[in-house]
Amino acid sequence: MRGIVTVAGYVPHHRLRRSAVGEFFGSGGGTGTRSVASYDEDTTTMGTEAARYALRAVPGMLPDTLWFATTEPAYLDKTNATTIHAALNLPGTVSAFDFGGALRSGTGALVAGLAGGHRRTLVAGADLRDGLPTSADESSGGDGAGAVMIADDTTELPVIAEYLGGASVTDEFVDRWRAPGARRSRTWEERFGETRYLTLGSEVWSAALKGAGMDAEQIDRVAVTGMHARGVGALSRSLGVRNGVLADDLVDSIGQTGCAHPLLMLASMLEQASPGEVIALVSLADGADALVFRATDALARWTPPAPLAGQIERGVEVSYGRFLSWRGMVEPEPPRRPEPQRVSSSAAWRGRSWKFGFVGSRDVSSEAIHLPPSRVSRVGGSVDDMVPVELAGAEATIATYTIDHLSYSASPPIVF
Repeated sequence: MRGIVTVAGYVPHHRLRRSAVGEFFGSGGGTGTRSVASYDEDTTTMGTEAARYALRAVPGMLPDTLWFATTEPAYLDKTNATTIHAALNLPGTVSAFDFGGALRSGTGALVAGLAGGHRRTLVAGADLRDGLPTSADESSGGDGAGAVMIADDTTELPVIAEYLGGASVTDEFVDRWRAPGARRSRTWEERFGETRYLTLGSEVWSAALKGAGMDAEQIDRVAVTGMHARGVGALSRSLGVRNGVLADDLVDSIGQTGCAHPLLMLASMLEQASPGEVIALVSLADGADALVFRATDALARWTPPAPLAGQIERGVEVSYGRFLSWRGMVEPEPPRRPEPQRVSSSAAWRGRSWKFGFVGSRDVSSEAIHLPPSRVSRVGGSVDDMVPVELAGAEATIATYTIDHLSYSASPPIVF
Protein backbone atom coordinates (compact mmCIF):
# COMPACT_ATOMS: atom_id res chain seq x y z
CA MET A 1 0.00 0.00 0.00
CA ARG A 2 1.41 3.37 -1.06
CA GLY A 3 0.14 6.76 -0.05
CA ILE A 4 0.59 9.78 2.18
CA VAL A 5 2.39 9.32 5.50
CA THR A 6 2.40 12.98 6.55
CA VAL A 7 1.25 16.30 5.14
CA ALA A 8 1.40 19.93 6.21
CA GLY A 9 0.75 23.43 4.94
CA TYR A 10 2.38 26.76 5.67
CA VAL A 11 0.50 30.07 5.51
CA PRO A 12 2.48 33.31 6.03
CA HIS A 13 1.58 35.42 9.04
CA HIS A 14 0.35 38.50 7.16
CA ARG A 15 -3.03 39.13 5.51
CA LEU A 16 -4.17 41.80 3.09
CA ARG A 17 -7.81 42.86 3.18
CA ARG A 18 -8.96 42.84 -0.42
CA SER A 19 -11.19 45.82 0.29
CA ALA A 20 -8.04 47.85 1.07
CA VAL A 21 -7.19 47.80 -2.65
CA GLY A 22 -10.47 49.48 -3.56
CA GLU A 23 -10.12 51.96 -0.69
CA PHE A 24 -6.71 53.01 -2.01
CA PHE A 25 -7.33 53.07 -5.78
CA GLY A 26 -11.10 53.39 -5.99
CA SER A 27 -11.28 50.13 -7.96
CA GLY A 28 -10.23 46.50 -7.68
CA GLY A 29 -10.10 44.44 -4.52
CA GLY A 30 -13.03 42.39 -3.29
CA THR A 31 -14.08 40.62 -0.12
CA GLY A 32 -12.10 38.43 2.25
CA THR A 33 -8.34 38.37 2.71
CA ARG A 34 -5.27 36.99 0.97
CA SER A 35 -2.08 35.69 2.56
CA VAL A 36 1.07 37.77 2.10
CA ALA A 37 4.65 36.58 2.43
CA SER A 38 6.86 39.02 4.29
CA TYR A 39 9.57 40.98 2.50
CA ASP A 40 12.18 38.39 3.56
CA GLU A 41 10.17 35.29 2.63
CA ASP A 42 10.60 33.67 -0.75
CA THR A 43 9.26 30.38 -2.09
CA THR A 44 12.27 28.45 -0.79
CA THR A 45 11.70 29.83 2.71
CA MET A 46 8.02 28.88 2.66
CA GLY A 47 8.70 25.45 1.15
CA THR A 48 11.21 24.79 3.93
CA GLU A 49 8.66 25.67 6.59
CA ALA A 50 5.99 23.38 5.12
CA ALA A 51 8.49 20.53 4.78
CA ARG A 52 9.72 21.04 8.34
CA TYR A 53 6.15 20.92 9.63
CA ALA A 54 5.46 17.71 7.71
CA LEU A 55 8.58 15.93 8.98
CA ARG A 56 7.84 17.02 12.55
CA ALA A 57 4.93 14.57 12.59
CA VAL A 58 7.22 11.62 11.75
CA PRO A 59 10.39 12.25 13.81
CA GLY A 60 13.45 10.38 12.62
CA MET A 61 11.84 9.29 9.35
CA LEU A 62 13.76 10.99 6.56
CA PRO A 63 12.91 10.97 2.86
CA ASP A 64 15.03 9.30 0.20
CA THR A 65 14.45 12.17 -2.20
CA LEU A 66 13.14 15.75 -2.04
CA TRP A 67 11.20 17.41 -4.87
CA PHE A 68 10.36 21.12 -4.84
CA ALA A 69 7.82 22.80 -7.14
CA THR A 70 7.28 26.53 -7.67
CA THR A 71 6.46 29.03 -10.40
CA GLU A 72 8.52 31.72 -8.66
CA PRO A 73 11.97 30.24 -7.90
CA ALA A 74 14.41 32.22 -5.81
CA TYR A 75 17.16 31.16 -8.24
CA LEU A 76 17.44 30.06 -11.84
CA ASP A 77 20.23 27.65 -12.85
CA LYS A 78 20.79 26.83 -9.15
CA THR A 79 18.63 24.07 -7.63
CA ASN A 80 16.37 25.61 -5.00
CA ALA A 81 15.57 22.23 -3.45
CA THR A 82 19.17 21.99 -2.22
CA THR A 83 18.57 24.95 0.09
CA ILE A 84 15.54 23.21 1.58
CA HIS A 85 17.69 20.08 1.85
CA ALA A 86 20.27 22.01 3.87
CA ALA A 87 17.66 23.65 6.08
CA LEU A 88 16.19 20.25 6.95
CA ASN A 89 19.67 18.89 7.78
CA LEU A 90 19.18 15.99 5.39
CA PRO A 91 22.15 13.73 4.68
CA GLY A 92 24.00 14.13 1.41
CA THR A 93 22.65 10.79 0.14
CA VAL A 94 19.14 12.31 -0.07
CA SER A 95 18.71 13.67 -3.60
CA ALA A 96 17.01 17.05 -4.21
CA PHE A 97 15.42 18.23 -7.46
CA ASP A 98 13.30 21.14 -8.67
CA PHE A 99 9.98 20.79 -10.48
CA GLY A 100 9.67 24.34 -11.68
CA GLY A 101 8.03 26.93 -13.86
CA ALA A 102 4.42 25.81 -14.30
CA LEU A 103 1.29 25.79 -12.17
CA ARG A 104 0.93 22.06 -12.82
CA SER A 105 4.35 21.33 -11.26
CA GLY A 106 3.03 20.77 -7.73
CA THR A 107 0.43 18.25 -8.80
CA GLY A 108 2.88 16.69 -11.25
CA ALA A 109 5.43 16.03 -8.51
CA LEU A 110 2.68 14.52 -6.36
CA VAL A 111 1.50 12.25 -9.17
CA ALA A 112 5.07 11.13 -9.92
CA GLY A 113 5.75 10.38 -6.25
CA LEU A 114 2.61 8.26 -5.93
CA ALA A 115 3.31 6.36 -9.12
CA GLY A 116 6.98 5.52 -8.79
CA GLY A 117 9.12 3.05 -6.88
CA HIS A 118 9.41 2.33 -3.18
CA ARG A 119 11.25 5.46 -2.21
CA ARG A 120 10.16 7.89 0.47
CA THR A 121 9.48 11.04 -1.51
CA LEU A 122 9.02 14.42 0.13
CA VAL A 123 7.12 16.75 -2.24
CA ALA A 124 7.12 20.45 -1.34
CA GLY A 125 5.43 23.21 -3.28
CA ALA A 126 5.38 26.96 -2.71
CA ASP A 127 4.24 30.01 -4.61
CA LEU A 128 4.13 33.79 -4.47
CA ARG A 129 1.13 34.89 -6.53
CA ASP A 130 1.31 38.41 -7.85
CA GLY A 131 -0.34 40.83 -10.24
CA LEU A 132 -0.44 44.49 -11.13
CA PRO A 133 -2.20 46.75 -8.59
CA THR A 134 -6.03 46.47 -8.75
CA SER A 135 -5.82 43.33 -10.91
CA ALA A 136 -7.83 40.19 -10.20
CA ASP A 137 -4.59 38.21 -9.85
CA GLU A 138 -3.34 40.55 -7.14
CA SER A 139 -6.51 40.18 -5.07
CA SER A 140 -7.39 36.53 -5.70
CA GLY A 141 -3.82 35.23 -5.40
CA GLY A 142 -2.15 34.18 -2.19
CA ASP A 143 1.22 33.10 -0.85
CA GLY A 144 1.79 29.74 0.79
CA ALA A 145 3.36 26.30 0.73
CA GLY A 146 2.53 22.67 1.29
CA ALA A 147 4.47 19.46 1.75
CA VAL A 148 3.55 15.78 1.47
CA MET A 149 5.66 12.72 2.26
CA ILE A 150 4.77 9.72 0.10
CA ALA A 151 5.90 6.20 1.01
CA ASP A 152 4.90 2.56 1.22
CA ASP A 153 3.07 1.53 4.38
CA THR A 154 5.32 0.17 7.16
CA THR A 155 5.01 -0.35 10.91
CA GLU A 156 7.43 2.51 11.56
CA LEU A 157 5.89 4.82 8.97
CA PRO A 158 2.20 4.03 8.46
CA VAL A 159 0.24 5.46 5.57
CA ILE A 160 -2.51 7.84 6.75
CA ALA A 161 -4.15 8.15 3.30
CA GLU A 162 -3.99 5.18 0.94
CA TYR A 163 -3.76 6.07 -2.76
CA LEU A 164 -6.67 4.37 -4.51
CA GLY A 165 -6.02 5.67 -8.00
CA GLY A 166 -6.16 8.68 -10.23
CA ALA A 167 -6.11 9.98 -13.76
CA SER A 168 -4.55 12.74 -15.82
CA VAL A 169 -5.44 14.38 -19.10
CA THR A 170 -3.30 16.89 -20.98
CA ASP A 171 -4.35 19.44 -23.54
CA GLU A 172 -2.34 22.20 -25.20
CA PHE A 173 -4.29 25.44 -25.11
CA VAL A 174 -3.30 28.94 -24.08
CA ASP A 175 -5.26 29.98 -20.99
CA ARG A 176 -2.64 31.58 -18.69
CA TRP A 177 0.98 32.38 -19.43
CA ARG A 178 3.85 34.56 -18.25
CA ALA A 179 6.92 35.46 -20.25
CA PRO A 180 10.31 34.92 -18.55
CA GLY A 181 11.11 37.97 -16.43
CA ALA A 182 7.57 39.39 -16.62
CA ARG A 183 5.93 40.66 -13.44
CA ARG A 184 2.41 39.51 -14.24
CA SER A 185 0.55 36.67 -15.88
CA ARG A 186 -1.62 37.14 -18.92
CA THR A 187 -4.87 35.29 -19.56
CA TRP A 188 -7.10 34.52 -22.50
CA GLU A 189 -10.85 35.14 -22.64
CA GLU A 190 -12.48 33.47 -19.60
CA ARG A 191 -15.31 31.64 -21.37
CA PHE A 192 -12.83 29.72 -23.52
CA GLY A 193 -10.88 28.51 -20.49
CA GLU A 194 -14.07 27.63 -18.63
CA THR A 195 -15.27 25.48 -21.52
CA ARG A 196 -11.96 23.63 -21.84
CA TYR A 197 -11.50 23.03 -18.11
CA LEU A 198 -15.06 21.82 -17.62
CA THR A 199 -14.60 19.27 -20.39
CA LEU A 200 -11.17 18.14 -19.23
CA GLY A 201 -12.12 18.09 -15.56
CA SER A 202 -15.24 16.01 -16.21
CA GLU A 203 -13.20 13.54 -18.24
CA VAL A 204 -10.50 13.11 -15.62
CA TRP A 205 -13.04 12.92 -12.77
CA SER A 206 -14.87 10.03 -14.42
CA ALA A 207 -11.59 8.23 -15.21
CA ALA A 208 -10.26 8.65 -11.65
CA LEU A 209 -13.46 7.32 -10.09
CA LYS A 210 -13.45 4.34 -12.45
CA GLY A 211 -9.79 3.61 -11.68
CA ALA A 212 -10.48 3.74 -7.93
CA GLY A 213 -13.61 1.56 -8.26
CA MET A 214 -15.80 4.35 -6.86
CA ASP A 215 -18.75 6.47 -7.84
CA ALA A 216 -19.30 10.10 -6.92
CA GLU A 217 -21.74 9.22 -4.13
CA GLN A 218 -18.96 7.39 -2.25
CA ILE A 219 -16.70 10.46 -2.03
CA ASP A 220 -16.68 12.04 1.44
CA ARG A 221 -14.49 15.08 0.74
CA VAL A 222 -13.36 16.62 -2.54
CA ALA A 223 -11.43 19.75 -3.44
CA VAL A 224 -11.26 21.32 -6.88
CA THR A 225 -8.40 23.75 -7.35
CA GLY A 226 -6.93 25.86 -10.13
CA MET A 227 -6.17 29.46 -11.09
CA HIS A 228 -9.17 29.62 -13.47
CA ALA A 229 -11.94 30.49 -10.99
CA ARG A 230 -14.81 30.07 -13.45
CA GLY A 231 -13.51 26.68 -14.59
CA VAL A 232 -13.14 25.53 -10.97
CA GLY A 233 -16.65 26.72 -10.14
CA ALA A 234 -18.25 25.09 -13.16
CA LEU A 235 -16.56 21.74 -12.52
CA SER A 236 -17.36 21.84 -8.80
CA ARG A 237 -21.06 22.13 -9.61
CA SER A 238 -20.97 19.16 -11.98
CA LEU A 239 -19.18 16.50 -9.89
CA GLY A 240 -22.37 14.81 -8.71
CA VAL A 241 -21.22 14.50 -5.10
CA ARG A 242 -23.45 14.69 -2.01
CA ASN A 243 -24.23 18.00 -0.32
CA GLY A 244 -21.52 19.13 2.09
CA VAL A 245 -18.79 17.05 0.44
CA LEU A 246 -17.13 19.92 -1.44
CA ALA A 247 -14.28 21.29 0.70
CA ASP A 248 -13.63 24.96 1.41
CA ASP A 249 -11.03 25.97 -1.19
CA LEU A 250 -9.49 28.56 1.22
CA VAL A 251 -9.66 31.26 -1.46
CA ASP A 252 -11.69 33.62 0.76
CA SER A 253 -9.19 33.40 3.63
CA ILE A 254 -5.74 32.99 2.03
CA GLY A 255 -6.27 33.19 -1.74
CA GLN A 256 -5.23 30.87 -4.57
CA THR A 257 -1.60 29.83 -3.97
CA GLY A 258 -0.81 28.45 -7.41
CA CYS A 259 1.13 25.20 -7.61
CA ALA A 260 1.15 24.96 -3.79
CA HIS A 261 -2.64 24.92 -3.53
CA PRO A 262 -3.24 21.21 -4.26
CA LEU A 263 -0.86 20.32 -1.42
CA LEU A 264 -2.53 22.82 0.91
CA MET A 265 -5.94 21.36 0.08
CA LEU A 266 -4.74 17.82 0.85
CA ALA A 267 -3.45 19.06 4.20
CA SER A 268 -6.71 20.86 4.95
CA MET A 269 -8.90 17.87 4.10
CA LEU A 270 -6.79 15.29 5.97
CA GLU A 271 -6.63 17.49 9.06
CA GLN A 272 -10.45 17.34 9.18
CA ALA A 273 -11.00 13.76 7.95
CA SER A 274 -11.79 10.60 9.88
CA PRO A 275 -10.48 7.07 9.21
CA GLY A 276 -12.33 5.39 6.38
CA GLU A 277 -13.31 8.58 4.56
CA VAL A 278 -12.66 8.76 0.81
CA ILE A 279 -10.92 11.99 -0.22
CA ALA A 280 -10.48 13.30 -3.76
CA LEU A 281 -8.45 16.13 -5.26
CA VAL A 282 -8.96 17.62 -8.72
CA SER A 283 -6.44 20.13 -10.09
CA LEU A 284 -6.96 22.17 -13.26
CA ALA A 285 -3.83 23.45 -15.04
CA ASP A 286 -2.84 22.79 -18.65
CA GLY A 287 -5.18 19.82 -18.50
CA ALA A 288 -6.54 18.15 -15.38
CA ASP A 289 -5.43 15.70 -12.71
CA ALA A 290 -7.54 13.80 -10.19
CA LEU A 291 -6.38 11.73 -7.23
CA VAL A 292 -8.43 9.55 -4.87
CA PHE A 293 -7.38 8.49 -1.36
CA ARG A 294 -8.90 6.59 1.56
CA ALA A 295 -8.01 7.70 5.09
CA THR A 296 -6.63 4.75 7.07
CA ASP A 297 -6.87 3.89 10.76
CA ALA A 298 -3.39 5.42 11.16
CA LEU A 299 -4.94 8.86 10.59
CA ALA A 300 -6.47 8.68 14.10
CA ARG A 301 -2.94 8.39 15.55
CA TRP A 302 -1.48 11.15 13.36
CA THR A 303 -1.29 14.60 14.90
CA PRO A 304 -1.30 17.53 12.44
CA PRO A 305 1.99 19.31 13.16
CA ALA A 306 0.70 22.82 12.37
CA PRO A 307 -3.05 22.82 11.65
CA LEU A 308 -3.97 25.16 8.82
CA ALA A 309 -7.06 26.46 10.62
CA GLY A 310 -4.86 27.77 13.43
CA GLN A 311 -2.39 29.38 11.04
CA ILE A 312 -5.20 31.11 9.17
CA GLU A 313 -6.82 32.34 12.39
CA ARG A 314 -3.56 33.82 13.73
CA GLY A 315 -2.93 36.01 10.66
CA VAL A 316 -2.41 39.74 11.17
CA GLU A 317 -3.28 42.53 8.75
CA VAL A 318 -0.67 44.28 6.64
CA SER A 319 -1.35 47.64 5.01
CA TYR A 320 -1.74 47.83 1.25
CA GLY A 321 1.13 50.31 1.01
CA ARG A 322 3.49 47.94 2.81
CA PHE A 323 2.30 45.07 0.64
CA LEU A 324 3.15 47.09 -2.49
CA SER A 325 6.60 47.93 -1.15
CA TRP A 326 7.32 44.30 -0.25
CA ARG A 327 6.34 43.33 -3.78
CA GLY A 328 8.59 45.98 -5.34
CA MET A 329 5.64 47.87 -6.86
CA VAL A 330 6.63 51.05 -4.98
CA GLU A 331 10.03 52.05 -3.59
CA PRO A 332 9.91 53.98 -0.29
CA GLU A 333 12.93 55.94 0.93
CA PRO A 334 15.29 53.41 2.55
CA PRO A 335 17.44 54.06 5.65
CA ARG A 336 20.45 56.17 4.66
CA ARG A 337 23.01 53.53 5.43
CA PRO A 338 25.08 51.32 3.10
CA GLU A 339 23.47 48.12 1.95
CA PRO A 340 24.99 44.97 3.49
CA GLN A 341 27.86 43.36 1.65
CA ARG A 342 27.29 40.27 -0.45
CA VAL A 343 27.52 37.03 1.52
CA SER A 344 30.67 34.99 0.94
CA SER A 345 29.83 31.69 -0.76
CA SER A 346 32.72 29.85 0.90
CA ALA A 347 31.88 31.24 4.35
CA ALA A 348 28.21 30.30 3.89
CA TRP A 349 29.22 26.75 2.96
CA ARG A 350 31.45 26.39 6.05
CA GLY A 351 28.58 27.54 8.28
CA ARG A 352 25.79 25.82 6.37
CA SER A 353 24.51 23.75 9.31
CA TRP A 354 23.98 26.96 11.32
CA LYS A 355 23.05 29.24 8.42
CA PHE A 356 20.43 26.93 6.89
CA GLY A 357 19.63 24.25 9.46
CA PHE A 358 19.72 26.40 12.63
CA VAL A 359 22.11 23.97 14.33
CA GLY A 360 23.76 25.32 17.47
CA SER A 361 26.13 23.74 19.98
CA ARG A 362 25.58 22.42 23.50
CA ASP A 363 28.29 22.28 26.15
CA VAL A 364 28.54 18.69 27.39
CA SER A 365 29.42 19.63 30.97
CA SER A 366 27.06 22.56 31.61
CA GLU A 367 24.31 21.85 29.01
CA ALA A 368 24.55 25.53 27.92
CA ILE A 369 23.28 26.10 24.38
CA HIS A 370 25.03 28.48 21.99
CA LEU A 371 23.61 30.21 18.91
CA PRO A 372 25.58 30.58 16.69
CA PRO A 373 27.62 27.51 17.68
CA SER A 374 30.68 28.32 19.75
CA ARG A 375 33.92 26.57 20.67
CA VAL A 376 34.00 28.18 24.12
CA SER A 377 31.15 27.65 26.58
CA ARG A 378 29.47 30.74 28.01
CA VAL A 379 29.01 28.73 31.23
CA GLY A 380 32.23 27.42 32.78
CA GLY A 381 34.46 28.36 29.86
CA SER A 382 35.21 24.83 28.66
CA VAL A 383 36.78 24.67 25.20
CA ASP A 384 35.89 22.31 22.34
CA ASP A 385 33.60 20.21 24.50
CA MET A 386 30.47 20.75 22.39
CA VAL A 387 27.92 18.59 20.59
CA PRO A 388 25.61 19.86 17.82
CA VAL A 389 21.96 20.51 18.68
CA GLU A 390 19.16 21.12 16.17
CA LEU A 391 17.00 24.05 17.25
CA ALA A 392 14.63 24.63 14.34
CA GLY A 393 11.22 24.28 15.95
CA ALA A 394 12.51 24.55 19.54
CA GLU A 395 10.63 26.98 21.76
CA ALA A 396 12.48 29.81 23.46
CA THR A 397 11.87 33.02 25.40
CA ILE A 398 12.93 36.45 24.12
CA ALA A 399 15.03 38.12 26.81
CA THR A 400 15.51 41.51 25.17
CA TYR A 401 15.20 43.24 21.82
CA THR A 402 16.25 46.40 20.03
CA ILE A 403 14.33 48.30 17.34
CA ASP A 404 16.89 49.70 14.91
CA HIS A 405 15.78 52.52 12.59
CA LEU A 406 19.25 53.14 11.11
CA SER A 407 20.53 49.83 9.73
CA TYR A 408 19.59 49.01 6.16
CA SER A 409 16.48 46.90 5.65
CA ALA A 410 14.06 46.37 2.79
CA SER A 411 11.28 46.93 5.34
CA PRO A 412 12.57 49.10 8.21
CA PRO A 413 12.86 49.12 11.13
CA ILE A 414 14.83 45.97 12.03
CA VAL A 415 14.00 44.22 15.29
CA PHE A 416 17.11 42.57 16.74
